[in-house]
This record gives sequence, C-alpha cells and structure tokens, in this order.
Amino acid sequence: QVHLTESGGRLVQVGGSLKLSCTASVDTFTAYNMAWFRQAPGKEREFVGLISWSGRTTDYTDSVKGRFAMSRDNAKSTVWLQMNNLKPEDTALYYCAAAPTGEYYYTQSGYDYWGQGTQVTVSS
Repeated sequence: QVHLTESGGRLVQVGGSLKLSCTASVDTFTAYNMAWFRQAPGKEREFVGLISWSGRTTDYTDSVKGRFAMSRDNAKSTVWLQMNNLKPEDTALYYCAAAPTGEYYYTQSGYDYWGQGTQVTVSS
C-alpha cells in the first residue's frame, strides 16, 4: 500500500513559479514510477509528467515542456514538480500518482495509488 500526500499548491500570478511536493508513505519508494496529473474544473484529469524510479527518465505533456520539471529524492520518498512561467490554463487540482516500475504510463489507468490533490490557481 502506498499513501501519497501532496503539498505546495496556492494562488500565484501569471508568470510565477511554484514547487509542488508529494511524499509517499511506503516501504520501498524505488519500486514505483511517479507521475503528476491535473484536473481543471469541468475537464477530465490529464497527464502532466512522469519520472522513473531512478529519476533518470522524465517525460511531460507538450503543454508544459520547457516550463515544468520533475525530480525525486528516494531517500526522502518525495517527488517534486517545479512549475515555472505559469499560465492561467495551468489552474487545476494537481494529483500525485504511483505505479509499479515497468512500463511508463500516460493515462490514469496505469496508476494504482493517488494522493488527494493540491490546488494550483494562476491569476491574471
């Protein structure tokens, strides 16, 4: 069982930056690839980015490439999402998710464990 807790979401102005954190309560954090998803009001939850168990592989949805970056510290069982040059369309509830190592998944169905989400609001 993996329990995920996100933090760091808040109101920020256009062009600003935020760093979201996701801490896992799990025996073996390195057994999981991690991802961030987001869900805006009235929209489906969408993939934002993923990071492999080692941290060596990352991938992002096109709309955030060059602006967002994921990292992880396996000793702290924590993954981060650094978000720069934020836009109003980045406003959403951001979720952390975990999947056992193996394939890289870009849809919700690939992830077994989810946090409760942290709200990011980008104001213009």
